[in-house]
Order: sequence, then C-alpha cells, then structure tokens
Amino acid sequence: MRKNAKGNSISVLREIVETVIWALLIAFVVRYFVIEGYYIPSGSMKPTLVPGNRVLVAKFYYGLYQPHRGDIIVFRYPSDKKKNLIKRIIALPGETVRIENGLVYINGVSIQGDQFNREYVNVGSYGRGEQIIPENSYFVLGDNSHNSDDSRFWGYVPFKNILGRAFLIYWPPRSIQILR
Repeated sequence: MRKNAKGNSISVLREIVETVIWALLIAFVVRYFVIEGYYIPSGSMKPTLVPGNRVLVAKFYYGLYQPHRGDIIVFRYPSDKKKNLIKRIIALPGETVRIENGLVYINGVSIQGDQFNREYVNVGSYGRGEQIIPENSYFVLGDNSHNSDDSRFWGYVPFKNILGRAFLIYWPPRSIQILR
C-alpha cells in the first residue's frame, strides 16, 4: 500500500472516488430508467393532483405492461417534445371515444368508476363528435375537464411519447397517497 507525504493511504482515496462514481452512476440509472419525481404545476388534474404536489413516476412500467384506461401518465407533449404533461388515459388504441352530456363514452358505453366520476366537457376539435383512436395512441384527459389542455384540443398521445405511470404523491407529506 502506497502512502503520500502526509501518511494517508492512496487506496482510501481511490475507494472514496470509486464509491462516489458508483453512487452517481446508480442515481443516473434510477432517475432516467426506473423512477423519477415530477412537480404538478397546474390544476388540470384536480382533485386527484393539485398544484405543488410531487409525484413519483415508474418509467419502466410500460416496458413490462400495456397502458390501461384510468392510468395517470407523464408524457411528452405531442406539440412540444421538450414539455412534459400529466393526464389520465381515457381511451385505448382502436376504441371510439365520444364526450356527451358530461359523460365519456367508449365504444358507445359510458365509462364508470371512481376515476371517472366527474363531468367532462366536449370542447376542442377532438372533443366533439366521435373519435377513433389511432393504433399505438391514447386519448388522455385531465381530471379537471373545465381547466385542462388535453387530447380534446391537440389529439392523441403516441405510445412512444409516454415516459411512465404516476403511482405515488410524495409531497407535501400530508398528501402522501398511492394514485389510482
């Protein structure tokens, strides 16, 4: 074991440097491929998510499973790939979607369940009439239909734009909960 002029072991310094490098590498892999935190900037997902919430997103999830109706996803905005949005999947590839009288109809049947128990507004060029969802694309809506820029206005989210599935609110602490 070599020592420098102060008598400290060079191998200790090397071990510290290697540990820091491995820690940074692991953090990079986790953040970019496994789980990442996202900040909620607007009220488009109220009451599920409110401005200031922070959520964890499983980035690997859709490498293992197919997206399902009701999943809350983070994706690259189709009109500006530098911008990420968070919305709920409403319609899947090949389905028909129609918003009428405050309800969403998939293939002619209104969707039910706590995740969809709200009024939806049929506005925007994709929010009026019946739409057929293209292959490998999804129709997403904000839970706050009156205040959400979503598929009703700019169309469908291609699968390749989906970054992951939001699964947990972790901030603020009083709001910690698993997302459904």
